[in-house]
Amino acid sequence: MRVISYNLRKHRASGELVGLAERHSPDILCLQECDTRELPPQIHELHLADSTSRNRLGLAVYYRDDRFRALRGQSFVLKKSLHDHILRPAHERLIGVRLLDLEEQRELIVASFHAAPLTALNSLRRHQISSALGELQFLGPGLPTLMVGDYNYPIFKENLGERVRDSGYELTLSDKRTYTRYKFFRGHFDLATSVGLEIHGIETLPRGSSDHMPIMVDASYSELAQAGVAEGP
Repeated sequence: MRVISYNLRKHRASGELVGLAERHSPDILCLQECDTRELPPQIHELHLADSTSRNRLGLAVYYRDDRFRALRGQSFVLKKSLHDHILRPAHERLIGVRLLDLEEQRELIVASFHAAPLTALNSLRRHQISSALGELQFLGPGLPTLMVGDYNYPIFKENLGERVRDSGYELTLSDKRTYTRYKFFRGHFDLATSVGLEIHGIETLPRGSSDHMPIMVDASYSELAQAGVAEGP
């Protein structure tokens, strides 16, 4: 399956989404920093599964309805940074969707995540990432899970990767940097965390009008995963 994640930079890059979907034919599209009031119910062949409702900078997940069926969606509030308390850009920094893969007759969890900005400490972002992965397990215990998004984690990724692996997940970077706007904060901001899935590669797609570049994750189910079994319509 192909999953695209894109931070729209306060919804500025929303006009690129149809072209992005047409060019790359993703199965799932995860968005950050979008105005959910302005999101269409369909983008090319992708249908809106769920979006946040309390955020100034929202999150959303789209999916191909010829491949998947959306079973349940849920937004989550994570520990807030000082930036969140003062400017209130996001009450909900995680949205997860439980999907039924009609081709494989398996269930999985796909999530869009947006960590606290660079004004916060890495320790807070690590707490948010850990909490997010824990919340997704309540949405679908034991299911293959993919969480993509803007992790806002430009340095010390080795430490983050170790902590993620200690929790039973894998952290995967894309082939090129995803953020190059500022000289001192260039790097891989947009990442993927997974369990029960084989990540064959993550491609950084060409820059658009956002300060982040989209990433596209190429993934398949791990043979070792204890995948969920469909219960029928």
